Amino acid sequence: MTSSRVDLDSEKMGRDLVTLVLTVVELLRQLMERQALRRIDQGDLTDEQTDEIGTTLMMLDQRMAELCEQHGVRPEDLNLDLGPLGSLLPRD
Repeated sequence: MTSSRVDLDSEKMGRDLVTLVLTVVELLRQLMERQALRRIDQGDLTDEQTDEIGTTLMMLDQRMAELCEQHGVRPEDLNLDLGPLGSLLPRD
């Protein structure tokens, strides 16, 4: 009987986990952005709320870029290929 060993590279697993977490965060960020834009387009928000949302979305986008850079993840690495369903994240 041949023993099969699984070679686990903890550094690679760590990078993959960071990429997965950043992918989920980016997906949520994009969903929040779309929802905010819909509310703005519908006129549901005051000018002050619109400004606050705009500032918050810009800060989130900047922070995501910083996190990707800090962990050596390219933004395009966050867009998982879902096979016949296409890619996870829409192309902006």
